[in-house]
Amino acid sequence: MTGTEFIGKFKSKYLWGNLAAMALVVGALIVGAKFGLGIYTHHGESIAIPNIVHKKFDNATHVLDQLGLRIEVSDTGYVKTLPPGCILEQNPEPGEHVKSGHVIYVTINSDHSPRITIPDVIDNSSLREAMAKLTAMGFKLGSPEYVPGEQDWVYGILVKGKHVVAGDKVSVDDVLIIQVGNGRRDSADSFDVVDPVSHGTDEVLEGEGDGTEGDVDNFEVVPGTEPSETAPSHEHSHQQNEVVE
Repeated sequence: MTGTEFIGKFKSKYLWGNLAAMALVVGALIVGAKFGLGIYTHHGESIAIPNIVHKKFDNATHVLDQLGLRIEVSDTGYVKTLPPGCILEQNPEPGEHVKSGHVIYVTINSDHSPRITIPDVIDNSSLREAMAKLTAMGFKLGSPEYVPGEQDWVYGILVKGKHVVAGDKVSVDDVLIIQVGNGRRDSADSFDVVDPVSHGTDEVLEGEGDGTEGDVDNFEVVPGTEPSETAPSHEHSHQQNEVVE
């Protein structure tokens, strides 16, 4: 192909017509993409987020639906003075501007207080250690109950008069009573002192009988020393002879 023929092709109306058609198609695609993307992303649209804190969840859902916004529960909390199911927090904050279809994340109030697991402090720590650990976890503590045992050693935990153990779940509204040793021994651990048996003079010696005849003195009579039963008669006769003389 000569240079004249090549230049002649550029002067062809068919070539320029094709180029113009291609340019129109590309331009239409660019404009369509721009408007389509704007519609899809709600370009230029701005919706002010309303304040839905302390509203019931159903009411808050209705309000956001009217504005083209969505709601989703992200967490739960507990406020004793508020009714269950009401909104405690929202994100984004009220007053911020978002596009249609934006999700508003909320924290709702639970119908019961949170429950916390009892840690391993029973028979495993002192009163000071147990109180510090339980308080840091959010438990409410009452006055300790002292029981016989080692001084300041934790022997149990009471909740509403019942014993709980490590691993039990307890409401944060419940008051824990720690049972702690008072430094005294339990009566069950005490022992009786038995006096030793006295072997005194009152004990019956072996070979001396059973003691029933102990008040009688036994002795042997020596022959020839017995008192004569007729002696008074001789003395009386002698006195009579003296009178006769």
